[in-house]
Amino acid sequence: MSVKPDWWIREKAKQGMIEPFEERLVRDGVISYGLSSFGYDLRAAREWKIFANVFHTIADPKGLDPKSFVDYEGDEVIIPPNSFVLARSMEYIRMPDNVLAIAIGKSTYARVGIVANITPLEPGWEGHVTLEFSNTTPLPAKMYAGEGVVQLVFFEGERPEVTYRDRKGKYQGQTGITLPRI
Repeated sequence: MSVKPDWWIREKAKQGMIEPFEERLVRDGVISYGLSSFGYDLRAAREWKIFANVFHTIADPKGLDPKSFVDYEGDEVIIPPNSFVLARSMEYIRMPDNVLAIAIGKSTYARVGIVANITPLEPGWEGHVTLEFSNTTPLPAKMYAGEGVVQLVFFEGERPEVTYRDRKGKYQGQTGITLPRI
């Protein structure tokens, strides 16, 4: 497997891997997004699910109560102290059958205590990426829609015997913020 540079990502994007696709790194007055040297910085959409444990729910991946979240739409979101939000990427991703991407957090957010969950995008997967951000501080923390939130790093290798699409993965084709599924 090898990490893929900007020219490779640009070519794959022309084939529909990333839509919409920003061919350059946009950074004037915003947290950067778009094509970088060895990756692509995704943006958050205006949809947010803010974890608010008003019902004293247990965070259970096998049965997370949707009432544990406040649905919010806006250009900015405030993450409560020691809590988290779910978001989705503005970009729709179509992973080639021989490519794996890893979504990693941006250091700009990490420097204020906002940590992104490392998320794999498997060969053959497609959809809007559901993203998870934790506020590790005792203070409220702010995030911005339409600006960079995670970087995708792409690895190309041999096509696996069974892709995410082949096995009809449970998150295939997701278009909104998707809660855990079993």
